[in-house]
Amino acid sequence: MREINSKDIILQVEKMCADINYNLPSDVTACIEAIVKNDKTISDNILQEILQNVKIAQKEAVALCQDTGTANFFIKIGKDVNIIGDDINISINKGVERGYKKYFLRKSIVSDPIDRINTQTNTPSNIYFDFVDGDKIEITMLAKGGGSENASALKMLVPSEGWKGIKQFVIEAIKQKGANACPPLIVGVGIGGDFASVGLLAKKALLREIGSNNISKDYSDRENELLEEINKLGIGPMGLGGKITALAAFIETKPCHIASLPVAVNIQCHSCRRKTIIL
Repeated sequence: MREINSKDIILQVEKMCADINYNLPSDVTACIEAIVKNDKTISDNILQEILQNVKIAQKEAVALCQDTGTANFFIKIGKDVNIIGDDINISINKGVERGYKKYFLRKSIVSDPIDRINTQTNTPSNIYFDFVDGDKIEITMLAKGGGSENASALKMLVPSEGWKGIKQFVIEAIKQKGANACPPLIVGVGIGGDFASVGLLAKKALLREIGSNNISKDYSDRENELLEEINKLGIGPMGLGGKITALAAFIETKPCHIASLPVAVNIQCHSCRRKTIIL
């Protein structure tokens, strides 16, 4: 049994809060760089401004976006790990509170959805656990802005609608709200499970690196098809028109009931702030 002190978890999470808000992942940056054409169109100018913003944020240690997001954590805990000190939920939230205060990141969480009183700590975080073999803890953080989250959608289709119905629902969701989500987008799609789990599937899809393929060739082909259809919408960078509305479309699936076909779309803006560490 390997022991991990909760103080180490708190410290690492505190550092992650700054790191993901100051630094865009290399796969996202590389993807944007690859589609810049230097053709002086509005679309291309916006993409170049996004890249300039990335450089400034990294150099000056300032947030990529003023909306520093809801703190989402996807944690894999090895069965041979014993955490000493605070409970891991407490540790994660302590790290977020310290990180958002120390690095002057905007606190965006309210304690009640109706009363709307800011907690001033950016907590509580959304924390999801998987228990795995081994003696390590893998922590993935995703800072999710409100604009892109508000553009997300969920629908309970009937099985007869199949892939055609799924694609139509995803495209319609992006057509309606994609321009408000600071494109170019990363689109996470969850298919299967039930009402409660399909949204989490879609959010987990956002953790994949741009350029990665679904392990299923059928779904990999569907991801490519979906991306092509999304980019035909002409929404373009920041909603001002162009051929690049999305950088990637990722699908995650789960077995479901014979009478159900749940589908969720979780939209991520171009500022895809994610990072994974292993303790």
